[in-house]
Amino acid sequence: MTPRRPFTGCGTALVTPFTVSGRIDEAAVRRLARRQIEAGMHFLVPVGTTGEAPTLSAAEKRVVVELVVDEVKGVVPVLAGAGGYDTAEVIESAHAMAAAGANGILSVSPYYNKPTQEGLFQHYASIASNTNLPIVLYNVPARTGSNIEPATTERLAQLPQIVGIKEASGNVFQIADVRRRVPADFLVLSGDDTLTLPVMALGGEGVISVAGNEVPSDMARLVEACERGDFAAARVIHQRLLPLLQANFLESNPGPVKAVMALAGLLEPTYRLPMVAPTSHSLQTLRRIALDLGLLAETTSA
Repeated sequence: MTPRRPFTGCGTALVTPFTVSGRIDEAAVRRLARRQIEAGMHFLVPVGTTGEAPTLSAAEKRVVVELVVDEVKGVVPVLAGAGGYDTAEVIESAHAMAAAGANGILSVSPYYNKPTQEGLFQHYASIASNTNLPIVLYNVPARTGSNIEPATTERLAQLPQIVGIKEASGNVFQIADVRRRVPADFLVLSGDDTLTLPVMALGGEGVISVAGNEVPSDMARLVEACERGDFAAARVIHQRLLPLLQANFLESNPGPVKAVMALAGLLEPTYRLPMVAPTSHSLQTLRRIALDLGLLAETTSA
């Protein structure tokens, strides 16, 4: 079997489990990472947005990545989150992720200070010149307040250190334009579970998935069906999961996905402010969808 190229296929944007007292639940980090491997996930993405990186200290991020790296034992690559609005701090974070054993970094574009396209280019070029790790760009305008435009991605794709982009703009036209502009070996990954199938139909190489925390084997099979061109099979999985994929964003991520995992007994329903548990109305919806998919029965009987 030909080895899979790193960061292709389905990668789970791992949640960060906390104890009831709010500390990192190290045993749960290991347990959830093992669960991903056993389900056939292709790569793991700790300490990103879904991992509540904004409320983790630099030391905590490093601990989480070290735990995941140690648990997966090289079976799949680890793409650690390392992004922010201060280029110098992001470079320091990239160094820390390298020391923790990560195989690459996922770097969200600068938020709040809204750099120009030239500023975005120079930000990423500076990171690329200061780390040996491969870099996957992360474009999520709804969270950052700025968009990495296709022409900027095209420029950045010329830098050897930058190997791909997680596109979470939700704009299929833009994603298609990015795919058209960048070299064939530059990775275009969906940043939205609901758009995995169309992005891969356009030539994308996979997804960085939130739902992978809840239904890892299903998400991996969806992506593998797309990879072999069996879009009929992919559609069946996509349509069955769609209510869950949508419900994961009833409220701010990762509130809903952690709530479903808590209902399934996979972690404590603990959040760090300003993130809070979903409302009772949202919880009822999430519980119904999880029951319809058989998630609660499956996990509680495991």
